[in-house]
Amino acid sequence: MDASFAAWDHFYMPLVSLWVNRFYVYLGLAVGVSLCICFQVIIKKLGDRSTERSSLQKAPPAPVAPVVPVANGPASLQKKEVHVSGVKIFYASQTGTAKGLATSLSKEVTALGFPVAVINLKEYDPDDHLGEEVTSKNICVFVVATYSDGRPPDNAEWFCKWLEEAANDFRFGKIYLKGMRYAVFGLGNSVYESNFNKVGKNIDRWLWMLSARRIMTCGEGDSNVVKSRHGSLEADFAAWQAYFLSRLQDLSRGSCGEEKKKKKSCRNHHQGKCEKGECKIKKKEGRHMGPAGSQQEAPEGGEQFETTSEEESGVEEGQSHSSVMDVEDLGKMMDSMKKAKEEKEQPNMKLDLSRSPGKDEKREMITPALREALSKQGYQLIGSHSGVKLCRWTKSMLRGRGGCYKHTFYGIESHRCMETTPSLACANKCVFCWRHHTNPVGTEWRWKMDQPDMILQEAIENHQDMIRQFKGVPGVKASRLEEGLQVKHCALSLVGEPIMYPQINRFLKLLHQQRISSFLVTNAQFPMEIRNLEPVTQLYVSVDASTKDSLKKIDRPLFKDFWQRFLDSLRALAEKQQRTVYRLTLVKAWNVEELQAYSELVSLGEPDFIEVKGVTYCGESSASNLTMANVPWHEEVIHFVEELVDLLPNYEIACEHEHSNCLLIAHTKFKIDGEWWTWIDYDQFQELIQEYETSHGSKTFSAKDYMAKTPHWAVFGASERGFDPKDTRFQRKNKSKDISGC
Repeated sequence: MDASFAAWDHFYMPLVSLWVNRFYVYLGLAVGVSLCICFQVIIKKLGDRSTERSSLQKAPPAPVAPVVPVANGPASLQKKEVHVSGVKIFYASQTGTAKGLATSLSKEVTALGFPVAVINLKEYDPDDHLGEEVTSKNICVFVVATYSDGRPPDNAEWFCKWLEEAANDFRFGKIYLKGMRYAVFGLGNSVYESNFNKVGKNIDRWLWMLSARRIMTCGEGDSNVVKSRHGSLEADFAAWQAYFLSRLQDLSRGSCGEEKKKKKSCRNHHQGKCEKGECKIKKKEGRHMGPAGSQQEAPEGGEQFETTSEEESGVEEGQSHSSVMDVEDLGKMMDSMKKAKEEKEQPNMKLDLSRSPGKDEKREMITPALREALSKQGYQLIGSHSGVKLCRWTKSMLRGRGGCYKHTFYGIESHRCMETTPSLACANKCVFCWRHHTNPVGTEWRWKMDQPDMILQEAIENHQDMIRQFKGVPGVKASRLEEGLQVKHCALSLVGEPIMYPQINRFLKLLHQQRISSFLVTNAQFPMEIRNLEPVTQLYVSVDASTKDSLKKIDRPLFKDFWQRFLDSLRALAEKQQRTVYRLTLVKAWNVEELQAYSELVSLGEPDFIEVKGVTYCGESSASNLTMANVPWHEEVIHFVEELVDLLPNYEIACEHEHSNCLLIAHTKFKIDGEWWTWIDYDQFQELIQEYETSHGSKTFSAKDYMAKTPHWAVFGASERGFDPKDTRFQRKNKSKDISGC
């Protein structure tokens, strides 16, 4: 028995001791496991480094296309970063030379192993696809010829026009193409010195203005063998191509900082710190003016393609387009600026001496500087105070991509609508102004006045010319292009205050005589002019705020008695028998909380319709502190409208146009047997207005006399959300900027 107890104690006691000290056992196991893991991690890292060294030693000196290698083991999980995904070569050719050079370049790029696409600019839609290059990691190459008189070839007219307008349109913003990389080679003849390579230079400049990054300076091929740098156009291209292929391989390795190093090296040279003769001092006559007036070094010999946009004006860092120059050059620049200023002022001085204008002589509204600014924004200016411009919804409907909200709400054919104004001047400086106040302002007409028949004739001719430019543009429907040449509607809402024009009634009569409907917009600062206004198809009043303080903050009116004028304008609207509309522009955090005040304004003017639209962001501007944060979401606009309708007796939500972030509130008199009649019978209106004119105003008519039934897809709550099912909805892939139209 004692022996059995002794054996049991011998077996049991160690277990008891182990249990009592179990904490230390667990601690030891944890330390051991941790050490084991650490050793494995260290061994793995050492092995990866040795593998990397050996692979680098075996790597060939000349890089090929960036293909992601597949290896065995853990290293295969780490993918190599792709810096260049491919090359797109765009060409604009009149005789086929540029196309041939583009094809030749594509073969050389293909030989390096890069994917290549050769694209005819006639078949390329920049509105759809150019914004995609911001994130595509493609290199875009433009091989473009300059045709007679400095014009682009026929197959590049639309691309150049689109790019120029985008570069000068505030709605796109200065960084619309930031991230896109490009190079340009132009074909020209220096015999035509003033237009030598004008198209290539323009494309290069416009892309740069939109913050695209040029990987090398614009190449200039010269078919004039006497002045060609390398003896012929083909030789010029061969030299440019050789450098481009070298840059392409550098970029594929991610070597994008070499130009910055060269720039720093050149700065050191001017400071006496240049080492190993890495840079040269350019000759005085070798300077030329680059994009936006920045001074750059003119290319010499083999160095002609070594400047990139990283060296110019800090575009990559989002800085303004201004150049950086050495102090030693500042005096020379000031002398040249002073000389240019004197030359510019000299003709004006002679003019002043030759005749002295009378005190009562009126000046033109459009000054030379204003003409230049508005022309860059795509305006076709008429006479001394009028203008016309193609609306983006007109372009959209020409291509079968849907019309504007007026098409959904009132049945306008957007591709047959002309957007114009007989007065570019305005009495407000609204914070959401599309033109950022490049148009003149004033409280009364104090300029020279053009005749209304001349304004209308030139407006129609300019509009038709802009429509014709869409012939051959990808996606444009031939039937709609033909219809678009026949103007059926006129939106007097382009910019400025049309009602300021002293002959506005005569202008409206001329429109109606040509059976063109009239949609006139006023900013509610001219109540007397509203009362004196002849009947129009539809009269709008902008109601951008509902209190005196918020109206002053948003519209920034010039009149001191702006609030009284605003209220009187609404009262004048209530006296009109034809269709009237309040247009509310919602600015988030500015005017969306004033529901009760808005309802009181509605009772004052008793409009037939109320359009409620979220503000459109128009880009950065020193004239406005509006940001994307002030743009309400569509659902927020719906919520605002629903709350507003609850406060308005006899009004309901009638229509919706999601694409414009816009809704329509209509008076219930336009709802017959449960169906909305917000559309317009335009033929009936023309008959009524002609009877009114013939009777000298004695035979009047009301809004209900020319209404038409609203289609089901336009009604609020429909699955189409205001998009015409006859067209095809197109979603913009590059949504970095909101450039929606009116």
